[in-house]
Amino acid sequence: MTPQELKNSILQLAIQGKLVEQRPEEGTAEELYREIQKEKQALIREGKIKKEKPLPEISEDEIPFEIPESWKWVRLGSIVTLNPKNELPDDLETAFIPMPCVADGYRNEHSYEIQNWGTIKKGFTHFAEGDIGIAKITPCFQNRKSVIFKNLPHGYGAGTTELSIVRVIECSLSKVFLLWFFKSEYFIANGKKSFTGTAGQQRIHKDYLATCMFPLPPLAEQKRIVAKIEELLPLIDRYEKAWTRLEDFNRRFPGDMQKSVLQMAIQGKLVEQRPEEGTGEELYQQIQKEKQALIKAGKIKKEKSMPEITEDEIPFEIPETWKWVRLNTIYQFIDYRGKTPQKIQSGIRLIGSGNIKKRFLDFSKEDAYISEEEYISRKSRGLTKFGDILFVTEGGSTGNAAINTWSGDCSCGQRVITFQSYEPRLLENKLFLNYILSEYFQHAVKDRRTGSAATGIKGDTLKQVLIPLPPLAEQKRIVARLEELLPLCEKLK
Repeated sequence: MTPQELKNSILQLAIQGKLVEQRPEEGTAEELYREIQKEKQALIREGKIKKEKPLPEISEDEIPFEIPESWKWVRLGSIVTLNPKNELPDDLETAFIPMPCVADGYRNEHSYEIQNWGTIKKGFTHFAEGDIGIAKITPCFQNRKSVIFKNLPHGYGAGTTELSIVRVIECSLSKVFLLWFFKSEYFIANGKKSFTGTAGQQRIHKDYLATCMFPLPPLAEQKRIVAKIEELLPLIDRYEKAWTRLEDFNRRFPGDMQKSVLQMAIQGKLVEQRPEEGTGEELYQQIQKEKQALIKAGKIKKEKSMPEITEDEIPFEIPETWKWVRLNTIYQFIDYRGKTPQKIQSGIRLIGSGNIKKRFLDFSKEDAYISEEEYISRKSRGLTKFGDILFVTEGGSTGNAAINTWSGDCSCGQRVITFQSYEPRLLENKLFLNYILSEYFQHAVKDRRTGSAATGIKGDTLKQVLIPLPPLAEQKRIVARLEELLPLCEKLK
């Protein structure tokens, strides 16, 4: 049960007479009702309140739920005064309360501004100390913007016309009990049924408060119900804090679990190491051999040497059979930045930064192409192939990466770098994609971003980021394990 549902349940028990026991010595609501009518008639004779039009009798069909025998169903307008007016000197300092000053939810709080009565007496709703204000417009009504006005300057005020005012005849009703009634789901749900007006400007019907069915308990029982609610509220607040923490944990858990799984994978803790599978050093030497062969054949250009890895750079421990390497020592970077492509309606697929999400390509919104001539002119920089890793280097999606699943010819936009292995059989791109999306690598990219309006990471900086290299057979086993665990994390979402 959510905290909201629990509060609603307690208030429903309260207005049904199930929160505290009934006591015969406290009298009946019928007796209280007669006293209220007697007092109202006296106030009418004295000219303090106006005589109201008769309210319809309550029929059996209208009764929404059972109440104790000592209680009585009444029309709310028969026991209170609605929307009274103040007659005050214009220079009297009073409270001015616009809707934002009224707290929502289950709080009984408000603030106010100080205004001379003459400036607010017209065009605003009048109220006095102890009156109850109830928002009548959506969504404030559903948000339970209702409050007992207190500590008003000189005991009076005015406020937004979107408030309805209920004034209680002193010593006949508990104002707090009435307020809890106004915050009950029963009152809110029936008020919504009465809504009139256009969408976004709907209000409770003008007669809703007067004709609303109210379960009236004896006065002493009203006070015991209020005491019980106030006893339970701190417990509900504690429950709400625990619930919020649990909800936050549940919301974060799938993402945290995914991060944890990727961190274990990148630290060599997801599968065991097997001596017969060789070492990362041996694999690294094989990759360098292939790289040199490609340089010798003129298929790729020789680049300046990468700096040696120092102890201070190593972010965490990895297995002895693994090796820390710089990204560019195991991947060729294909980078078209500085070369603006001429986009056309059809031709060779152009993959831009907007197409690259985390782990997949999305062509539903950005659909661009380049000519065959443009495609051929890009060959000197290298061509993106099926299965390569595509990485976004600039803008809000910096760090997004996916494996290229476009089976035909394609090229990349200016904000995308292609990571292409020197020998595809020596690296599991699925594993290194997950390494690139791990918290470690993403933080490394974030720490190295430059720029102000459109931040990003430079290609030369990206090349130097450290990444762990496991033996090839272990790479395959880690990928298999990730393909078991990551879908489970997605299901948890």
